[in-house]
Amino acid sequence: MANKILYVCQEITPYLPDTEASKFCRTLCQAMQERGNEIRTFMPRYGCINERRHQLHEVIRLSGMNLIIDDNDHQLIIKVASIPSARVQIYFIDNDDYFSRKAVLHTEQGEEFADNDERAIFFARGVLETVKKLRWAPTVVHCHGWFSSIVPLYLKRVFADDPIFRDLKIVLSIYDNEFREPLAADFAAKIESEGMGDENLSILDTPSYENFYRYVMQCVDGVVLAAPHIHEGVERIVRESGKPLLEYQDPESAACFDNYHRFYDAL
Repeated sequence: MANKILYVCQEITPYLPDTEASKFCRTLCQAMQERGNEIRTFMPRYGCINERRHQLHEVIRLSGMNLIIDDNDHQLIIKVASIPSARVQIYFIDNDDYFSRKAVLHTEQGEEFADNDERAIFFARGVLETVKKLRWAPTVVHCHGWFSSIVPLYLKRVFADDPIFRDLKIVLSIYDNEFREPLAADFAAKIESEGMGDENLSILDTPSYENFYRYVMQCVDGVVLAAPHIHEGVERIVRESGKPLLEYQDPESAACFDNYHRFYDAL
């Protein structure tokens, strides 16, 4: 069965250096499109992405909205580019406050940015507001990496009654790219102010990597272990959740992408 798949990715090659996640996201998008699915793919426009080399350009009709995050206005800018060899189009979520720095999620010294929580909130909301503007209703939303994992919270808690997002399944791919330090201490208050809180919000009183996924798991329909080895505590949370699970698939395997396709259809 063909699906309309929204891919929300933390990183995609060739816009960022090759990692397990960035290479797989690029390949998966192409493979699913070649199998007859209709796809839309989003990632952040980190400041280290060379816009001239990759021919990014702003989509004026989608840009210009202001999103309020933690009581502050932030302009949403949408850019687009294509990966010619894959015939895949990528939408980029941009904002000067959050994505102008010449780095992804860490400083040159390896320290995680203190506002990564707000950057992830902005990215998630920016993706979904843009999809609404496109008037494109996905049947599957597949989020890759922790930075994309706030999207399920919005879909289940905030946009659940929106006709665009009413009939879909949410898939979460977990990679070996966890954050080391807990997110900002007031992360729970920030997502509660976005309308995402529930009776289990106290899980995020300490917003560690494990607690983050413990909370997010409530809002997904299926999980993919997208690396041979992931955080041990998070893998335990995933397995104990009882959610439909796709075990790690070797990208070199002939069955890899067919298994993803079947996983989507089975949800």
